[in-house]
Amino acid sequence: MIHEMMRQEVNKTFNILKKGGIILYPTDTVWGIGCDASNAEAIEKIYRLKNRSESKSMICLVSDFKMLNQYIEEVPEVAYDILKFAKKPTTIVYDRPLHVAENIINDDNSLAIRVVRDPFCNQLIKKLKRPLVSTSANISGDKAPGNFQEISKPILEGVDYIVNLQQSKRSVTPSSVIKISNDGTVKVIRS
Repeated sequence: MIHEMMRQEVNKTFNILKKGGIILYPTDTVWGIGCDASNAEAIEKIYRLKNRSESKSMICLVSDFKMLNQYIEEVPEVAYDILKFAKKPTTIVYDRPLHVAENIINDDNSLAIRVVRDPFCNQLIKKLKRPLVSTSANISGDKAPGNFQEISKPILEGVDYIVNLQQSKRSVTPSSVIKISNDGTVKVIRS
């Protein structure tokens, strides 16, 4: 029964994303607002909904290392070690992203990407065959919601679809964020 529900939600969500819609969905960390990372118009909708400046970038979620390699020009070897041994979800900021919309790339030509562990996100990304944008489900400057019940009305009303899974789950903390530059520099942004 659980699998059938998840399959139905993956299909419904996929159809919204294909039409350029934005979604509210559970991730392996906090509830997120997302869209197809190659769709600049959908990304623009998220910036407007969050009332967020485009200079504040958002992260992307990928399903596995193979997909990660398709969207980053050169993944530093140390990234694989960090991800293999990470105890909690870990987002890494990489240099020189590929094949994503320009308006999601940082000014320094970098992009934050997390390989997801959440089964729903994983199946959705595999079906979409592209990274999924993920940003916390709050208006810029407001506190990120700890669970679905804390998500504000403007966010709930501003998305094209709300995924009907895990709405009672308490959220875990946001991911760790580490920047790995191509020159080998590793910097912890959020532990």
